[in-house]
Amino acid sequence: MDIDGKLAVVTGAGSGIGRALACRLVDAGARFVVCADLDVDTAIETADLIGARASAVHLDVADQDAIEGLVKRLEVEQGGVDIFVSNAGYALGGGLNLETDQWRKMMEVHLWAHLNAARAVIPGMIERGGGYLLSTASAAGLLTQLDSAPYAVSKHAAVALAEWLAINYSDRGIGVSVLCPQAVRTNILGKRAGKSSVGKTNSNQAAQDGILEPEKVADDCIRAIIEEKFLVLPHMEVAKYFANKANDYERWLNGMRRFRDRLRQKRN
Repeated sequence: MDIDGKLAVVTGAGSGIGRALACRLVDAGARFVVCADLDVDTAIETADLIGARASAVHLDVADQDAIEGLVKRLEVEQGGVDIFVSNAGYALGGGLNLETDQWRKMMEVHLWAHLNAARAVIPGMIERGGGYLLSTASAAGLLTQLDSAPYAVSKHAAVALAEWLAINYSDRGIGVSVLCPQAVRTNILGKRAGKSSVGKTNSNQAAQDGILEPEKVADDCIRAIIEEKFLVLPHMEVAKYFANKANDYERWLNGMRRFRDRLRQKRN
């Protein structure tokens, strides 16, 4: 897709990948970027960095009515959304020990938010001749996240939804990309609130493969949008891991068990 002259919405735009993407979209020629975040003060900071071609809004991506309201308002005021970047996310460690509400919230933010966005923007995009969806998943959506079951499950679901959209709407002018990075220098990486963090430490494979800056990841996303490339892998190692998993699932599972044991030994 040609980004020049397009209207974009970026969720989770208050920091990290979202902030970098909002800035890069304008650099690539977007006429206007709406910076959305649950923490509106950080969204305002991002919009201020960009200047006159950006605005900030408060948005809870788990609230379907809020997303639909924003999209409808932009259709009236700006002619409609051309590019929707569904990027908001958070970290939570744990597994079967977590409460159902904790699992539900993770699914709301990492899956339902993408679905809510697609439902809201795709009809208008089709009417106007096309549009683009970029969703942030994770390498955990292709592989796993050892210390967070809901993170791994929700990110797998995000990848599956993006695949389905790409298959079923490409012939109607809708481009789809899904971002699957490992460790990126963001608030999610930095917040280590004990058991409630995803825990990407130096003993984690993601950290061993390199912690990338958000701007590098954003550049990869911009190229993917322009080239209409589905899978965005800023960490190239992930492609090899994913291929190994598909080639011999049992071997991959056994390897992950051994890796889990090594992590436990280091932590102890």
